[in-house]
Amino acid sequence: MEKKYVVTKEGYDNLKERLEHLINVDRKDASERIRIARGFGDLSENAEYDAAKDYQAQVEAEILSIQAQLDNAEIIESSEGKQNKVIVGCKVKIRDYSEDEDCEYTIVGTTEASILEGKISNESPLAVAILGKKKGDEAIVELGDNSYKVKVLAIN
Repeated sequence: MEKKYVVTKEGYDNLKERLEHLINVDRKDASERIRIARGFGDLSENAEYDAAKDYQAQVEAEILSIQAQLDNAEIIESSEGKQNKVIVGCKVKIRDYSEDEDCEYTIVGTTEASILEGKISNESPLAVAILGKKKGDEAIVELGDNSYKVKVLAIN
């Protein structure tokens, strides 16, 4: 059985948009690069041709990967304003006792995770520790031989 990819509606739409760009723009660009590189002569010693073929392989691999993710996507509904426990798709504010600071994260599927955007994967140690918790609950985050305690301060 294929792995299900948990994804928000926004993440699903972004994947579809990326796939369309790969198919309609990047795939054509790869073909054009190969066509131009063929004109440089002997293919056995043609670095441009090799680079173009590598680019084409990368594009095709990404297309297959995104298609598999879309085919096996489980879209999570927005929980805005109606959730009293931590679930995938919600924004959560936590108190990290080890760093003595408050942090806000949105819990998303693995394909959407981006720490720079404050989006953590539902499979990350922090998310695993707090999923199902309510405001005021504490949890222990396990990181191999280390662990730290957090408290759920707010769920949006």
